[in-house]
Amino acid sequence: MKDVLGAAAVEDEVLAGMVAAQLGVSEVQLASVAAEVAPYDLDALTTAGRYWVHGTATTPDGTPLPYRFFVKVVQSWERSPVFQMVPEAMRAEALAMIPWDREPAVYRSVLGDRLPEGLTMPAARRVADVDDMSAAVWLDAVDVQLVRWDEPRFARAAHLLGRLAASQRVAPLGAIGETPQLHRRYAAGRVAGQVLPALHDDDFWRHPVLAAGFDPAVRDGLRDAAARLPGLLAELDTAPLGTSHGDACPRNLLVRQGCLDGSFVLIDFGFWGRAPLGFDLSQLLLGEVQTGERSAAELAGLEAVVVPAYVAGLAAEGADVDLAVVQRTHVLLALIFNGLSAMPFELLGGPPDDEAVRVTRERCEMASFLLDLEATTKPLV
Repeated sequence: MKDVLGAAAVEDEVLAGMVAAQLGVSEVQLASVAAEVAPYDLDALTTAGRYWVHGTATTPDGTPLPYRFFVKVVQSWERSPVFQMVPEAMRAEALAMIPWDREPAVYRSVLGDRLPEGLTMPAARRVADVDDMSAAVWLDAVDVQLVRWDEPRFARAAHLLGRLAASQRVAPLGAIGETPQLHRRYAAGRVAGQVLPALHDDDFWRHPVLAAGFDPAVRDGLRDAAARLPGLLAELDTAPLGTSHGDACPRNLLVRQGCLDGSFVLIDFGFWGRAPLGFDLSQLLLGEVQTGERSAAELAGLEAVVVPAYVAGLAAEGADVDLAVVQRTHVLLALIFNGLSAMPFELLGGPPDDEAVRVTRERCEMASFLLDLEATTKPLV
């Protein structure tokens, strides 16, 4: 195991204790142990490694049973090669905006006991510091049912995210990721440092992928929105706050194998915290468009179901918030966090092939959708 997990590995007696807890017995004898790297198609700045640890253990009555853990090693993104591209003057703020230690703190907390009915999280059997800039989280494996989400599933997820946002039992744990004026911090950081310079750089827009896939009219619309950014941020200053998962895309709301009750297993809490109500709707709605897994043509239909469902979730927890307020807040957040940066920065270093152009066109349509929505929603102030 150590040759795969390195410093995240544990001694056999520690593993045996975790296996016993997973299987619900007093003790076990390990019959076999295997470890392997868990393949994943998206890189994360604060993830140093993902692994499966599995095998067979014998219970006190002699029964052999299988066990399986997912091990995630999180680290400060100061260790990522990408961090070296951040200007020196912006590094402290960049580290603060992507905190590596938030996810281990969530798994060390009592959140799993306080989530609204319909939401769970994997049992964390061990959360241990590897060194002063990394930690290893050992989670019970989840048997995931891979399904393409339809509108009812999006609506169900939005409803539960609304309940999460307004839950009084969950609210104290939002302080784990407290980031005052999150929208202003993001605007002063990534938006000011990377997005706005690119948005206004004509040479940047001559890149073959952008030239082939991004409509100049949408680019100009984003430039106009950027010019109005101070006013948009001022609107968000007045928005009500709630608890946010922070990255509530379908990949992070797992459906258990055989699940028929509309429940989800939440994972990846790196951006957990307090945020304006509606924050989680952005990644729920846009996440698969950004990764090229869903067409932006579906956004209007999904928008029409997720916002009312989220508001109904708020109401189920006793929070009476007008739908128009939630929609406007959600649109402003989506435009600032996702729309202004719709250009596929991560693809511009590769070949201008058909796939890169396809994804760019979807991102462009996503940005156009957000611009149109912002123009048709009523300002908060």
